[in-house]
Amino acid sequence: MKPENLYKIPKHVAIIMDGNGRWAKKRGLPRVFGHKEGAKAAEKAINFASDIGIEYLTLFAFSTENWARPEEEVNFIFKLLVEYINDKLSSLLERNINLRFLGRKDSLPENILLTIEHAEKETSKCTGLNLIVALNYSGRAEIVDAVKKIVNKGILDISEENFRNFLYFPDVPDPDLLIRTSGEIRISNFLLWQLAYTELYFTEVLWPDFDEREFLKALYAFQSRERRFGRIKL
Repeated sequence: MKPENLYKIPKHVAIIMDGNGRWAKKRGLPRVFGHKEGAKAAEKAINFASDIGIEYLTLFAFSTENWARPEEEVNFIFKLLVEYINDKLSSLLERNINLRFLGRKDSLPENILLTIEHAEKETSKCTGLNLIVALNYSGRAEIVDAVKKIVNKGILDISEENFRNFLYFPDVPDPDLLIRTSGEIRISNFLLWQLAYTELYFTEVLWPDFDEREFLKALYAFQSRERRFGRIKL
């Protein structure tokens, strides 16, 4: 059901889920507790997006730069991901949610790759929310990989339109709205090509505390903006 006074819903929302570690630190807890709560916040965001009719939701879960974190933390993040997929797959199917993973998947550990490929296959016929999880993702790497494909094919005539065909998910529309939590005001190598005309929303709220109310604040901010894409209003 659409919330009151929400008359303009973005087709595609992307979220940089930031602040799990700081959330835990503020409470004197190990960082892994922040990731556990962050997973709960992600589930709330997914269900809310599905309920109000957002067509695409992209969540930045793990960047290529995140491999530099302590091994224990990285292992925990992937363990949490596998547990989440196994526990919530039936719920995704019930909600008709199509799950896809964006990034350099072939570089992931085999057990992770098998888990996400199974989830993608199981939900491939779902026609509701398109849930995209950016995993081992880098915006610069995506552009480099696209250029490599173009070079390998010997294509010389390149435009912005046909360059899109070589991105990881050329069928997915650019985000209308990017949300970043935890007060950081940067896009951190996320969807660099796709964010050219995306509306940006930054909040001080740490990701584990980002709930439906905070999501609504971002949506209300989005609908108050006028998107001109370089044109002027006549």
